[in-house]
Amino acid sequence: MKPLINRTVVLKKIAGKGGWTYAEIPEILPDAHAPFGWRRVKGSIDGFEFNGYHLMPMGNGQLFLPVKAQIRKTIDKKEGDSIHVILYEDPLPKEVPEELLNLLKDDFEASKRFSHLKLEERKKYSDWIYSAKNEEQKVIRIAELINRLLKT
Repeated sequence: MKPLINRTVVLKKIAGKGGWTYAEIPEILPDAHAPFGWRRVKGSIDGFEFNGYHLMPMGNGQLFLPVKAQIRKTIDKKEGDSIHVILYEDPLPKEVPEELLNLLKDDFEASKRFSHLKLEERKKYSDWIYSAKNEEQKVIRIAELINRLLKT
């Protein structure tokens, strides 16, 4: 897979307390079909790998890559430092993932109710689950989906 970008950029910081540290990514355009124009990406920053990350809008038609404190601490970088960024598209699954369907099979009633939802509703739940920032949040969302299905 060809990267969207593979280059060195300079970390910047939004002024004020709690201001974000970020890298401008002008060559990647906002997604007109995503909330706020976000672009979901995966890749690495100075070798620190991540996935399920969103490029955020700057308000001028360009996107930026927020670089969280955990990443900055791990790579020992701060505002004004150069970082090497490699980004790839990280799309949500086009279909409801087999993994989710198999997990739902553990609860017959939840599985049955999920299968009776319209395809758009199943896909909406799938996107919500698989857009979680980490595995723990994904598990919590799956449990919440099962609870919702059993309450209907």
